[in-house]
Amino acid sequence: MSFDQNQLIRFVIHEARLLDECKYEDWYACFAEDGFYWVPLSANQDDGENHNSLAYEDRLLLKLRIERLKHARAFSQQPASRAHHLLQTPEVDVFNVAGNRFETRTQLIYTETRAEVQQQYAVTVRHLIRLDHGVCKIVLKRCDLLNADAMLPSIQLFI
Repeated sequence: MSFDQNQLIRFVIHEARLLDECKYEDWYACFAEDGFYWVPLSANQDDGENHNSLAYEDRLLLKLRIERLKHARAFSQQPASRAHHLLQTPEVDVFNVAGNRFETRTQLIYTETRAEVQQQYAVTVRHLIRLDHGVCKIVLKRCDLLNADAMLPSIQLFI
């Protein structure tokens, strides 16, 4: 059976569901060894290395953040934050099987809540994905917040 666009779309939806269900270890496993999670500070940012970002994390930093979320003394997580991703159907922008390069674009509303405080963001998420032995792996997850340049409260979880 060959890889198709529907499988790619299902992967993006599954990735958001893992976050909503707080299955951070499973979510972490979705990233390629050289994968990055990026939340730019502005919509036109070219890269995360040469510009300030709200988040620019490789797998090591993602792992550290996941471990912090699980730690009993993570006081910012007492009570624990919860998240909900309301996705439009992901669009496939690049589907290059021969080059092992797949790109999606998804509009979503991200909601994060902790106790009585709720934050909501309009976000465009771009995934750069490749297949590793037939399994989708995230090379880059870029989350562009509509109001990234505004004064924002701390986002505790992952968009």
